[in-house]
Amino acid sequence: MIDKNVVKNLVEEWLADKDYFLVDVTVSPDDKITVEIDHADGVWIDDCAKLSQFIEDHLSRDEEDYELEVGSAGLGQPFKVEQQYINCIGEDVEVMDADGKKVAGKLKSVDGRDFVVSVNEKVQVEGKKRSVKMDVDHAFNMDNVKYTKYLISFK
Repeated sequence: MIDKNVVKNLVEEWLADKDYFLVDVTVSPDDKITVEIDHADGVWIDDCAKLSQFIEDHLSRDEEDYELEVGSAGLGQPFKVEQQYINCIGEDVEVMDADGKKVAGKLKSVDGRDFVVSVNEKVQVEGKKRSVKMDVDHAFNMDNVKYTKYLISFK
């Protein structure tokens, strides 16, 4: 079986002088290698092909038969690494907290593993009879949410 760390090191070597970042590397028991990369401005197919070729040049098919797939971290897929959060500051995201409650709003800030989502919601203000719509900040920790993902809007 192909060692995941060998593949990860090859990917990181190729990414070293580029603005891309590694999202995930998986190796299944039947040696299907999946590499996910991302970039603040999106992933180019040519770069996926170059990374794929780089990996193939450094792995021996004589030693292990494998299937290789290199691509971007899907747009609607949950975030896996901090850099994805940072790249989406100011964008609409959906968070499912540890209790299964969904919150949708603008990703306001990221500080280490902590992040804040600003949600426009009705709030009861003292001295007013009716609730008022206002932005409310919700703080989360990346390790304590089920998922966070970019919300795609077609407006």
